[in-house]
Amino acid sequence: MKKISDFYKEYKIMQSLQLHQLRVAAVAMQICDSLSIEVDKKTIVIACVLHDMGNIVKFNFAHFPDFFKPEGIEYWKGIKDEFTEKYGASDHEATVGIVRELGISERIVELISQNRFNNLCLTQNGDDWALKILKYADMRVSPKGVLSYDERMEEANDRYKNNPDNVTEKERQELVSCGKKIEDQIFSVSNIKPEDINDDSIVSYLEKLKDFEI
Repeated sequence: MKKISDFYKEYKIMQSLQLHQLRVAAVAMQICDSLSIEVDKKTIVIACVLHDMGNIVKFNFAHFPDFFKPEGIEYWKGIKDEFTEKYGASDHEATVGIVRELGISERIVELISQNRFNNLCLTQNGDDWALKILKYADMRVSPKGVLSYDERMEEANDRYKNNPDNVTEKERQELVSCGKKIEDQIFSVSNIKPEDINDDSIVSYLEKLKDFEI
């Protein structure tokens, strides 16, 4: 088995993206520990720490310039080109390709494959709790830390509003509403509230994830 840090190093995942994936996993761990139902925590955590491995192919280098230090933007543009050439221009397909390359179980590949904003209503109406937790945890973590669900949706909308592949405003509102219902579903079987999840609450989980093995 290898530590997740080894995979991040092997695939040249920048520190900010490493931290995002670890924060998502930490949020998921806190949720799993609070539930009154049984879930496969390890599978969920593995999906979380790998869910954005190909994300660099969609990077807009005008956003968050401080994230590209100390290597610099030109270095990361080169890594983006390498990933795009090998895995394609879709961040989602790149991530799935990398996860398959790692020999991760099909269950985890399936979770990551379905972890898409456009699938929110399908996720909400389904009975896959691992997928609900993965998607919700991802929707609570911005590039700079944990936000409330509503704050995160506003942040993501501002960041992606000029994306030509974006959904219509009506569709976006419907999807955001489905995400809110996922939040309600999760906390109906949890002994904590959404506001109990924040940057401070996940510190101990981040510490555990430093040596997390896959």
